[in-house]
Amino acid sequence: MDKKDYNDLIYVCSLIEYIARETKNHRGDIVESLGVEGIERQLKDAEVNHCLSFEQVSFEIIEQYGIKNGDYDTISSCRYSVPAYVDIGKLYAIVIKDVSKGKDIAKTVKKVFSSFVSDAISGFNSDMYYQNPSYIEESYLAGELLS
Repeated sequence: MDKKDYNDLIYVCSLIEYIARETKNHRGDIVESLGVEGIERQLKDAEVNHCLSFEQVSFEIIEQYGIKNGDYDTISSCRYSVPAYVDIGKLYAIVIKDVSKGKDIAKTVKKVFSSFVSDAISGFNSDMYYQNPSYIEESYLAGELLS
């Protein structure tokens, strides 16, 4: 994966995180709404969308894919500083890049965001999002949080 593709992946992962926060949905619900084709489109459009605000792009995606508001609010109940959506996007991008080995990126985005590690990362009252990305990757591959 070259630098441009990796930056596009960070952007799309950050966008998914942003949309999930805005709509109060699980991150898996967002990627399910987008589907693999929608994720591929966002990866393709990322280079242009970088120039636009997250608010504008997310509004367009929410409208286009009919994403409804949910009740999965990980922000208002957080007792600590909430990590920036871009920081969480970078974390996902590292894990996805390593898990995918550069192949089937959109499918891997969907799988990782739909997995148990996604809700664990979103639990901002825990320390999961501060964990080493290799720990998250190994936990994902094992199918459980490793001790």
